[in-house]
Amino acid sequence: MLGVAGGSGPPGSMMGGPAGYHFPTLSCAAPVSLPGTTVTVTLADMGMTRMMGGDAPMGAVMMLQATPQVVAAGKVSLVAQNRGWRTHELVVLPLARAAAAGQRVPGADGKVSESGSLGEASASCTSGAGEGIDSGAVGWVTLQLSPGRYELVCNLKNHYANGMYQELDVR
Repeated sequence: MLGVAGGSGPPGSMMGGPAGYHFPTLSCAAPVSLPGTTVTVTLADMGMTRMMGGDAPMGAVMMLQATPQVVAAGKVSLVAQNRGWRTHELVVLPLARAAAAGQRVPGADGKVSESGSLGEASASCTSGAGEGIDSGAVGWVTLQLSPGRYELVCNLKNHYANGMYQELDVR
């Protein structure tokens, strides 16, 4: 399931993104050789520019898209490319057996609980946790994932509610 508020369009923007998205050029890249299977996660927002600041408003069109969506258990390196204009992050949360991606309820702060988080990519041009991945930057994290279902989320204010989530299946 693709976490795109308002639906997703076919590839086709001038800058390589889904229809309506205009991706900035990346300023850095993850190392060429990361451990295990690599999952590329595109984080983006539509209709915004670098001059936009502050929190994302409710109803903003945003996306989080992981490729591939199914991987083998073991080491998994998640490479988060911020192709949007706002700061984004990637948090990996376990997904309960009966739950579906996108069903978490954000709190008053516009964020979902990160209880049980397995890790995150939220630093620009490096691995691990930080203050967020800047527009046009890349962050990454390598995790040991057991078979199961996980939810990849951007947990900055209102980003989850605006569609920044996707299920990752580990077999």
